[in-house]
Amino acid sequence: MQFHPGYTYHVYNQGNNRQQPFFELENYVYFLEKIRKGFLPHCDILAWCLMPNHFHFLITIHENYVHEDAIQNKEKIVNPLNRQIGIIQSSYTKAINNRYGRSGSLFRQNTKAKSLTEQDRDKIDTGVNCFFYIHQNPLKAGLVKKLEDWEFSSFKDYAGMRNGDLCNKDLAKDLFKLPNEPSKFYNLSYQTIPEEVVKRIN
Repeated sequence: MQFHPGYTYHVYNQGNNRQQPFFELENYVYFLEKIRKGFLPHCDILAWCLMPNHFHFLITIHENYVHEDAIQNKEKIVNPLNRQIGIIQSSYTKAINNRYGRSGSLFRQNTKAKSLTEQDRDKIDTGVNCFFYIHQNPLKAGLVKKLEDWEFSSFKDYAGMRNGDLCNKDLAKDLFKLPNEPSKFYNLSYQTIPEEVVKRIN
């Protein structure tokens, strides 16, 4: 993954062999604490969702994100945020393995980061569609009947049902022209996302 200043990315990964990396409430909270510490120095989080066997983050890289902070690793440049993603997943895995007396990797080796900025230059609007796609994940998976019934996403923060501060809500509203009225946002969140756009997001 190579991250560029000002670009927006869909960052996601699955549990190794489709297993669950999250088992109970405190696991989700612990992972989000690591995300907060590792991500926010480098990017703004616009939306997120933790599912039992995978996660999604929509981020915009800070304009002052500099490649000079990267380290040289066997002739391969590793961006600072790249390093943080690896650290977050490995340290989380170590803690969970110790907690539950298990072993092995919890996440797939390669976390994916899909650049949405380049596609949006073609007027595809993948950014805003990805925003709603991320929030719709629990509903599409049949885990809940309403978006607000899933605790582990940023939907409730934008819908005015919770006062979470992990996301830069003002930036997201500006980038994606989201309505300020919670009722309008709520209705818009259930819109159908075209399959061809979903393919561009993932």
